[in-house]
Amino acid sequence: MKKAYVFLATGFEETEAIGTIDVLRRGGVEVTTVSVTGALGVTGDHGITVCADTLFTPGACADADALILPGGGPGSRMLNEHAPLKELIVQHCKQNKLIAAICAAPLVLGGLGLLNGKNATCYPGIEPELIGATILDEPTVTDHNIITGRGPGLVFDFGFAILRYLENSLCDDVAKAMLL
Repeated sequence: MKKAYVFLATGFEETEAIGTIDVLRRGGVEVTTVSVTGALGVTGDHGITVCADTLFTPGACADADALILPGGGPGSRMLNEHAPLKELIVQHCKQNKLIAAICAAPLVLGGLGLLNGKNATCYPGIEPELIGATILDEPTVTDHNIITGRGPGLVFDFGFAILRYLENSLCDDVAKAMLL
């Protein structure tokens, strides 16, 4: 079974986190939510509090097939300030494992130089922070081991892009069951 970790920070975009988690779990991916706040309860940008499965600890996510960053302006900025998470992302990328970020969260990847020379998408207005990327006006963009998504209304496109990347044979069945 493939393993994915979704990182939650105060001010995360609830729809992007929960929608992505839901699609992946329906597809049989083992998804663990990880709080980077020091507390299991993490409040999103719209006042919805989610109880994460675990707290971030360095080295704990080394078995991941995918690292996923939901957006939300405040949440993305908080993820970007979390140095141990950024170290994990860089290590993961060097191993050519999947990194996925939606909405404002691709700014973390841009700041790390991981989008240099790659195609990407993001929430409108975040483009200058995707340093070195060619910005595409698409719901999702997959470029090698990096998937970026545009925003909350396109969360299912994002979730299914991740599911397809993980070579999930249930992708079509999950889409059909969800009436997509």
